[in-house]
Amino acid sequence: MPPTNRAEVASQSRETLAGAAFRWVVLGGLVLSLAANLPGHMTFDSVVQLFEGRMGVHLSFNPPVMSWLLGRFDHILPGTGLYVAACAAVLFASLASLAALRPRTSWIGVILALALLLTPQVLLYQGIVWKDVLFANLAIAGFVCLAYAARDWTRGAARLAPLAGALLFLAVAGLVRQNGLLIQALAAVALGWTAWGRGWGRGVAWGVGGFVALVLASQAIGTAVEVKGATQAGDLDRGLRVLQHYDIVGAVAHDPGVRLDVLEKAAPATAAAIRSRGVKVYSPERVDTLSDDPIFSRELWQAPEGAAGAQWRSLILHQPLAYLRERIDVYRWLIAPPKIDRCLPYTIGVDGPPDKMDALELPHGWDPQDMAMAAYTQRFVHTPLFSHLSYAAAASAVALVLLLRRDPADMAVVGLMLAGLGFAASFFVMSIACDYRYLYFLDLAAITGVIYVALDPPWPRRKRARA
Repeated sequence: MPPTNRAEVASQSRETLAGAAFRWVVLGGLVLSLAANLPGHMTFDSVVQLFEGRMGVHLSFNPPVMSWLLGRFDHILPGTGLYVAACAAVLFASLASLAALRPRTSWIGVILALALLLTPQVLLYQGIVWKDVLFANLAIAGFVCLAYAARDWTRGAARLAPLAGALLFLAVAGLVRQNGLLIQALAAVALGWTAWGRGWGRGVAWGVGGFVALVLASQAIGTAVEVKGATQAGDLDRGLRVLQHYDIVGAVAHDPGVRLDVLEKAAPATAAAIRSRGVKVYSPERVDTLSDDPIFSRELWQAPEGAAGAQWRSLILHQPLAYLRERIDVYRWLIAPPKIDRCLPYTIGVDGPPDKMDALELPHGWDPQDMAMAAYTQRFVHTPLFSHLSYAAAASAVALVLLLRRDPADMAVVGLMLAGLGFAASFFVMSIACDYRYLYFLDLAAITGVIYVALDPPWPRRKRARA
């Protein structure tokens, strides 16, 4: 219905202006982030992945799709600058599009968005070449696409384009992280919820069909980007064994009375090494310390194949308290680290294997721009802005508010909040290091949800007088 008096016209003009201001704020955030960080910050993993992508090989545990993407962008413009710009554009475009999901835009949302885009989680992290950043951006883009599909669900063909976008973004996200399958499952639940209004049968069909489509799309894309030397199944097996070693040694370090019946029969030397040497190098902060003792590390891997797995399963089934004690300590360091500075809260500059950096002709070190970003970020490291618990609370609050409002697009954003929380929870059983970036998706999902709610707060609007 068109406005009927000057008050309504003025109100709609303010909301239109707020929507335009919000998009300009988001665009400004993208430009500022790129200006502050290009050509991108790189760590050991980043350098190795760029090397893999340029050379067309697979040498590490990193997901092949990440190296493949880096290689494609590097082919167009050598280095990581173009990749960083494209990756960041996925997130900022998703954020800018949030305003179109709501019938109005509040100035509160504009102001809050400006503040959140200036946090290190956005300003700095979007310039870091990490798979965790790529995963978070893709997952958020996928759920925003689902929100558009939910908004246009009754318009038939109008929902096809956002559904295709969700399929692409979430399928690739599932290849970037091993627990990306959980995100795909929650996206399928959100899709099924959207279709539920037309009957429970359609809801189930869309949910199951969506999940199957995501899994098949991930497999197809994974096959298409496979490179020489890529053995994803082997990487997963080796990664699982690393986790098993970590849990077994950690259980003994927390309680020397833990039984190692399987290893004492199959590999008594390994069991003895765990008790005598392993407990001395174990740390709940990260698994890497097990390699500080080369003799012990070699002994671990010399155990018969399957013995570590059998001992790990026996630990979980027959000594669950010992297993949980170790997992709780490891997860505590990830979700709320007692000393966050020991968990790589951020990175700047370029650092990696010297031979790979030489081959890539990458400059090593930090320039004044990098140091300025580090000084800016360090101001926030010991504040709630660098607490995953803060973002978990924010995501929970957003989900609760939107569950009460229940607009069609809201339910997709609820799915995003639950995906962030579920993703963080999944690390309870798989965490092997406390690096802050591992739960970056939770933080970014919560930021997205807070902006979405603030753009159109759920409290009732003041009734306007009508002529």
